[in-house]
Amino acid sequence: MNARAAVAPLATRKARVPPTAWRGLLALFTVHRQLTLEMARRELRDRYLGQVFGILWALLHPLLLMGVYVVVFAFIFKVRLGGTADLPLNYTVYLLSGLIPWLTFQESLAKSSTVIPSNANLVKQVIFPVEVLPVKGVLASLATQTAFLVLLTGYVLAAYGFVPVTYLLTPVLMLLQALFMIGAAYLVSAVSVYFRDIKDLVQVFAATGVYLIPAFYLPESVPRAFRPVLYLNPLSYLIWCYQDLLFYGRFEHWWAWVVLPPTAVGFFYVGYRVFKGLRTMFGNVL
Repeated sequence: MNARAAVAPLATRKARVPPTAWRGLLALFTVHRQLTLEMARRELRDRYLGQVFGILWALLHPLLLMGVYVVVFAFIFKVRLGGTADLPLNYTVYLLSGLIPWLTFQESLAKSSTVIPSNANLVKQVIFPVEVLPVKGVLASLATQTAFLVLLTGYVLAAYGFVPVTYLLTPVLMLLQALFMIGAAYLVSAVSVYFRDIKDLVQVFAATGVYLIPAFYLPESVPRAFRPVLYLNPLSYLIWCYQDLLFYGRFEHWWAWVVLPPTAVGFFYVGYRVFKGLRTMFGNVL
């Protein structure tokens, strides 16, 4: 059964998404909840269909990548960080607390850069809620991130015998991250229909952007002339918030918590409005 045949019965039972950004988001998880969750589940399953390890690759691929980073920076370059009152846990926890949300974000962007053209048959259906397509990739990426956060929590518990109480706030931060990612996914997916090179730009960003966030190093170690790059990068604030919860166990970067919520809301609103404005011509362009 192809994707069109699978989702058409669900789509026909749904009402049209309301025009405003917030009502649109609400509709995805109320009116279109069954369709959104089902497509996210198939996003995870179908990507690795026919492979020996199947859906396990959703974990193995980023796990191997993070393992390489840990070996290179912690054992080859022998970065020494942690084990003090100011930096309580080890470098592996510091590294992973930044890498996990970063890899999730860039994976979501990569999916959104091709999601509309690759589902052209669904987009051309008048009754299909196209807003679901970018969101399904975001939810699938967040599901993988959740598994990695569980593994990181287990590692910290095994290494130190406890986890900071701030770990309990992780679901709240993931909600802000989801809003941020959905907005970015809407923006990238809409623009990619008219500018197909966007997927290549996203690939370049995925390869280089990890060095523009404070995941491998402390901001204090960056030459003062280049520090503005960190502070101008909206993803840095997301990384700092995760490091506060998972590594520091306190609100070390309190100002990041002030900046991140309006940034996430702003990205969502702008992304949704751009998507709604450009989607009327998707069928003609595709």
